[in-house]
Amino acid sequence: MTGDDTKHLPLEDLHAAAGARFGAFAGWSMPLTYPAGVMKEHLHTREHAGLFDISHMKLFEISGSGTVALLNRACPLDAGALEMSQSKYTFFLNEAAGIIDDLIVTRLGQQRFMVVANAGNAEADEKHLRALAMDFEAKVDALDRVFLAIQGPEAWAALSRAGIETGALLFMHGFEPRENWFMSRSGYTGEDGFEIGLPEADARNLIAKLLEDERVMWVGLAARDSLRLEAGLCLHGLDITPEIDPASAGLMWAIPKEVRASGAFIGADALRAILERGPAQKRVGLKPEGRQPVRTGAALFDADGDPAGHVTSGGFGPSAAHPVAMGYVQTSLAKPGAKLFADVRGTKIQVDINPLPFTPHRYRKG
Repeated sequence: MTGDDTKHLPLEDLHAAAGARFGAFAGWSMPLTYPAGVMKEHLHTREHAGLFDISHMKLFEISGSGTVALLNRACPLDAGALEMSQSKYTFFLNEAAGIIDDLIVTRLGQQRFMVVANAGNAEADEKHLRALAMDFEAKVDALDRVFLAIQGPEAWAALSRAGIETGALLFMHGFEPRENWFMSRSGYTGEDGFEIGLPEADARNLIAKLLEDERVMWVGLAARDSLRLEAGLCLHGLDITPEIDPASAGLMWAIPKEVRASGAFIGADALRAILERGPAQKRVGLKPEGRQPVRTGAALFDADGDPAGHVTSGGFGPSAAHPVAMGYVQTSLAKPGAKLFADVRGTKIQVDINPLPFTPHRYRKG
């Protein structure tokens, strides 16, 4: 991708003023770290509240009498069973049941839903949705919003001080607190947290208020990655791809039983066939021995030196205080305590299969 094609965040000036170091991600110029550095940003999010600009992600509003039918075709989902303001983690699958993207769908009305899609796939997702929508009475609107996330145990208190009450909003729910605002409570860090899509002027006002609070700190993409990896959460493009199905990825919990059995979603037959024969590989947590992180792409071998799988995400876990990784291994080896070896630039490092997450989730569910 040439430099000219790089997309810029609407609030890039705020990040530059905050001393952000930028880097390329999914076609966007994104703040990777701020002067505090990745370690402090990560730990601050776990202890207080981290503020993330996630405007590279895309919000789509789907409306019309055929919306439920469209979503049930596009995703392994029972959209009609969602309660008002309930959010659900789901996927767009291809005919082979590979994951085109993972998304969060929230019901805002009888025939109105919000879909949050990933940066790298936003354009492909929009094309995919619009093509499918032609067969249904449904309208797809890509919203022009700044999208912020505030994550951590003090996120709710910081929002409250900034004039935004969160008490009525439960985990995995979303609503519209004001005109042209969308707010959800989920979290790509394993912590309690909120995502807010809002017009740029409102976003600048809210950020100014939030940053007056010493509990709130800007956090970049590098710590977002270490936080989600410790929480055992997938990054599309690495841990889940169009070549990987939800069964191999250990994400079948996201697909209701009756949808598995009789849903008419794209990829349904392929997924049923995979479930019947059992996936050949499984996503697992990996804990390298010692201090050397094992990175994306490292090959994994069994005790006999035979190929066993590969690492999809890896790095150092500041809260776990040791290297953490995820990857795919042959199903027969995907059990806690199994010993594998990673090839790191010619050196064999012992890697143990470790239950996910590496740090406990602390979502506010009640």
